[in-house]
Formats: sequence, C-alpha cells, structure tokens
Amino acid sequence: MGAERAPRPLRGRLRIEPLAEGDLDRIHEASLRVLESAGLRISSRRILDALAESGAQVEAESQRVRFPRRMVEEAIARAPSRYALAARDPTWDVPIGAGEGYLSLDGCAAEIADLESGARRPPTTADLVAATRLADAVEEVAILWPCVAVTDVPPWAQAVRQTQVQLANSTKHLQAMSTFTARDARAVIEMARVVAGGSRPLRDRPIVSSFQCSISPLVYEGDAMEAALEFALAGVPCGFVAMALATATAPTTLAGHLVTVNAELLGGVAVLETLVPGAPTFIGPYQAFMDLGTGGIDLAWGPEEVLFKLAAAQLARRYALPMNILAFATGSKTQDWQAGAQHAISLMGVAAACEADLISATGTLYGSRVFALENVLLDAELFDLVRRLLDGWGTGEDDLALEVIEAVGPGGHFLGQAHTRTHMRELWMPRFFDRRPWEEWETAGRPGPRDAARDRVREILAEHEPDPLPEDAERELARIVESHEGETKGAAHGG
Repeated sequence: MGAERAPRPLRGRLRIEPLAEGDLDRIHEASLRVLESAGLRISSRRILDALAESGAQVEAESQRVRFPRRMVEEAIARAPSRYALAARDPTWDVPIGAGEGYLSLDGCAAEIADLESGARRPPTTADLVAATRLADAVEEVAILWPCVAVTDVPPWAQAVRQTQVQLANSTKHLQAMSTFTARDARAVIEMARVVAGGSRPLRDRPIVSSFQCSISPLVYEGDAMEAALEFALAGVPCGFVAMALATATAPTTLAGHLVTVNAELLGGVAVLETLVPGAPTFIGPYQAFMDLGTGGIDLAWGPEEVLFKLAAAQLARRYALPMNILAFATGSKTQDWQAGAQHAISLMGVAAACEADLISATGTLYGSRVFALENVLLDAELFDLVRRLLDGWGTGEDDLALEVIEAVGPGGHFLGQAHTRTHMRELWMPRFFDRRPWEEWETAGRPGPRDAARDRVREILAEHEPDPLPEDAERELARIVESHEGETKGAAHGG
C-alpha cells in the first residue's frame, strides 16, 4: 500500500455536554453504589476466586461479586488512556486516546442485503471476504470488525474462522469482537502471533483487539470474562461494551439507563485492571431502547439516543478511558432519505461531539440487523464530509490570497491563476452525491447514490487486491483453525 493511503480520522470536535458537573457526579456516584451494593454476577470460579483475593466481596454460590469503591477507582486509574491499535501495514496504525475518531465496520449482522437484488439473506464466508476486501480499499474505514455472522460455519467455529478470513484479506487492524471463550481467544491470539511475528511483536504492536459484552442487567458470562483475561495477558487490548435495553433490562429513565450501562462497563474494567494491571482497554456505552410498538429492540436514531451518547461521553472523559460509540443507526431498510438523514445527523451531532476514539456500525441498515456492502461507501462519504467540516480552514498568507486577488483586480477571473490550480483539488468533491446536469441524469436512467455506490463496490471487488499473507503464515493459520475446530467440536459434543 502506498504512503498516500492512511487512516482519515475525525479531528477538531464539537464538544456538547448535556450534564452539568453536579449531574455527572450523581451518575458516577450512583454507578459506584450499584457495583458496591448490587454488584455483578460473573459465572467463573477462577475469576471470582482471584477477585476475592484482591479485596472484592464474593458470594461463590450466587456468583455475585461486589466491588468496594476504592477498588473500582484504582482500577480505572490503572487503565491506560493512550495506546495504539496496530495494523499489519503500519501505515494503518490507529492511535487511541489522541483526540481522533476512527471509523470501523459494524459487527456480526444476522443478515446481508444482496448486492444485486437488495433482498435480505443469510450471510456466508464469501460475503465476509467481500466485505473485508471492500473495507481494506476504503480509506475512511480504519478498523475491521467481523461485520456479518457467517452461516456456512458452525457457531462454535465462527470466531476463529472469521479472524482467519479478515487477517488474510486486509492489512488493517482487526477487532475480533465475537471471541466469547478462552479457547477462542487463545486461537485468535495464536493466529495474531503468526502474522505479527511472535509473542513480543504482538505485545508491542497488537494487530488485533477484542471486547466483551455484558448481559444486562449486571451480568458477565464467565467464558467471556476469561476470554478478556486471555487477551489482556497477551498484551492484546480488550474493551467492554454494554447495551442495556431501556424498559426491559435497564430503567426507562435516561439517568437510570446510563447508571446501569456505566456500572456494567466500570465493573468490566475493574475486573480486568485488578487482575491484569495496566491492560489496554476501552468502554462502549451503546444505547438500546425497547420499541414500545413491538416489544423488540430499537437501535434507530432518536433524541434519547443522542442525549445518552453525549452524557456517556462525558463520563468516559472523566475517567480518561478510550471510548467506542455506535454512530450509525437507522431504521431504514434501504439507502434512502431516512438512512442518509439519520446517519448524517448521528455523525455530525453525536460522533463529532462525543470525541469517541472508535466510531462503529458503518455499512448497516434496519437498526444494525442488516449489512449492505454499498452502505459502507455511502457512510464513508458522509464520514469524509463531516471530517472535512471539522477540519475547518486556514487563514495564513497563502489562504488569504491577497496577492492573487490584487493581481486579478476588478472584473477579472481566477481560472488561470497558479494559486487556483494549486488549491482547487483541496475542495471537497462527492463521489456518490449527484451533481450532474438534469438531462444527463435523465439519460442515465435517474440513478441514485445507491446505484453509484453499488457500481463502485463491483469495481473495487473486481480490482482491489489486498496485500496477501506470506504462504507459510496462511498455512499456519489454516492449521490453527483446523486444530481449534477439532478441539471445540469435541467439547461441543461432549468429547
């Protein structure tokens, strides 16, 4: 990859803080009280025993652990506020905690919108290959997630197979988010070591990371927590994401919702930083609301979502913890006015104002249930537009252009000026927003942005060739996958 290709982050944020300092204090204090009084349920004897030795109050029979206030605060202080998510190609390294926001794919959508027909269908490994190759080519996308849950692989093999696919089809950083057991984590770490060049190189430059999700309210599965420890012990960043469902698994009020999510996230950080001090981590306060019409989950954009994210960002800054945020959320089923408006408002009004390090969910529709390849390109265009808005403009001598204005004088034009030729390509140009004359658009069949994006996806998949892994690394990854699947299948069937 050439030096001209590099991550394109959001900079120069528009900070919006809906909570006054006193309100922020109350949310923080309430979160600590929840961890001290209600605590968390963690179904791992290994972790419960280790936490008990470290000063937590543990009830082994109920698998309940309560965290003294001081234990949580000390754990937060141990977590690094800055580190790097490295990439196979160092050009694509992502600095975390530097005040920049980087775009990632979304994770494990249950369905994909077929590129040709637009119909929903179960995703396959071939779809994950295509999505990974596409993301590798799109400069706005800096972080990979396994964006679809492939259905041609047994569930117990998905995490490791998906990691193999993405390591082989991109040189960007991979967040292996669907690694939910210690066995899976060890296999992912082993593969990452092969690609990175060993244990020490992986620790120095972690080319993969992961995160674990709480089960609201106030539960972490033991397997997931043990996976988090495996990553931390290997020097691989591992964060925590909470998606408590307001009205069902969290209180309906925004404050109660945020306290639940914050307690779960701080509890995860407390476990990790107590047992592996200094481990790189992050928090992901995801909003989720019950759809009062259907009783299902509602991830589509609304005012509560915006307020929740902005307030959660205030807490992350208070703790100096890096943050992942869900920035793209639309209830639309296609790339229409609704999807564009909701994604643009979410990006400009939330992602830009939250100062999040990781900005996820590009490529999604229908409340993140459906992934669409062309949506990656449309979201990238919106991201690039917002990035350009936040960059602002200069007022130096060359920017003010006084000499050229004086040279042209009254009634002249600037078309032939060297200054114009130098700066004209700095103007933002759309790739999919249509600016052509009406007649030309009519003649072309009245295409929309989705049509142009779909055509470009086809071109990228036909032309872009990610830098391949060395053949010996590919063989070793295949061996690890085969070994893992044999062990895991045996365990799944009682062997």
